[in-house]
Amino acid sequence: MNISVKSEYALKALFDLASQQLLTRNNPGSMQPVKIADIARRQKIPQKFLELILAGLKQSGFVDSRRGAEGGYLLARPPDLITVGEVLRSVENLKSAARGQARDPFADIWCQVDQAVSEVLDGTTFADLARQWQEKNTEYVPNWDI
Repeated sequence: MNISVKSEYALKALFDLASQQLLTRNNPGSMQPVKIADIARRQKIPQKFLELILAGLKQSGFVDSRRGAEGGYLLARPPDLITVGEVLRSVENLKSAARGQARDPFADIWCQVDQAVSEVLDGTTFADLARQWQEKNTEYVPNWDI
């Protein structure tokens, strides 16, 4: 599956916001807006491009923004209510397009592939991704110091 750089960056930006929210989940009142520069640095996204992407994500209802010195971006909904599939469809402006023609011998298999990919993407939330990534990066590492 090929996705655009714009979609990849949008997914990374939302992942970053979900991860920051996961880090503060024990103290929801402490969730502060995340600055564009911080997201850009952590996710290695050009800041000017990220500004445009976040503006589009805001317009689509995935993020909210706060102005001012303490401003930045927050998820507009809880990360367990935002799926990778809906973000990709929004950013890529995809409709459910039927691939191929009825007379194409591969039409049925491509429809099955599209459906399988959609099921995975629509079944994966940003909360899932953030938790899995956090677990993966906090696995026990033996200390061999003597």
